[in-house]
Amino acid sequence: MNIKKHIPNLITLINLFCGCIAVVYISEANYLMAFYMVCLGIFFDFFDGFFARLFKVSSPLGLQLDSLADMVTSGVAPGYVMYSLFANSAHELGTHPFIPFLGFIVTLGSCYRLANFNIDTRQTDSFIGLPTPANSLFILSLPLVIEYSDSLMMLEILTNQWILLVITLLSAYILNAEIPLFSLKIKKFNFKDNALQMSFLLISFVILLLLQYMAIPLIIAFYVLLSVVNNLFLKK
Repeated sequence: MNIKKHIPNLITLINLFCGCIAVVYISEANYLMAFYMVCLGIFFDFFDGFFARLFKVSSPLGLQLDSLADMVTSGVAPGYVMYSLFANSAHELGTHPFIPFLGFIVTLGSCYRLANFNIDTRQTDSFIGLPTPANSLFILSLPLVIEYSDSLMMLEILTNQWILLVITLLSAYILNAEIPLFSLKIKKFNFKDNALQMSFLLISFVILLLLQYMAIPLIIAFYVLLSVVNNLFLKK
């Protein structure tokens, strides 16, 4: 029995398990633990592919398992958070009980991206559209910004249903947009070939130290913006 071939799939299932626990924490409004569990799931999501390549046991089954696990950790969990934010926000869109379910548009956008990613041969060394783990971190950080930020302006912004609707629709769009985003994989350990990646990571680290949870949505937005600027320079 070749144990090595099962290790990546086991790691993928741990990612799924973390996603399931995160969903439970979201249902209990424990957004901090939900955030940590999603982070842990994303950590395992990175290493399932790493070990599959290391052991040379990549398989169609592993590819499908990876997307199915991500669907919970980076699809259902952020959609549920958006649902909760809508439900707990002021009623600018009205008091209809259906309004909070608009948050699951994030889940629909994530599902479409994950399915499309499996058949898109262009996304081997970089991404087209925002990866679902990055989007999940963005969404999961929003209730933490509300809880831990001292800014009344941020509180008003993130409890406004119109703004939540814009974030939801923008999230679903950017997941599937035809926007090339640079990969954070560092293949050669020198600054010249990885200037963009290293600069981004360094700036992100500084922002994270200064702003803590509030830094997370800013870092994701910075990643997209930096990719767009980089694309413009590459075209020249």
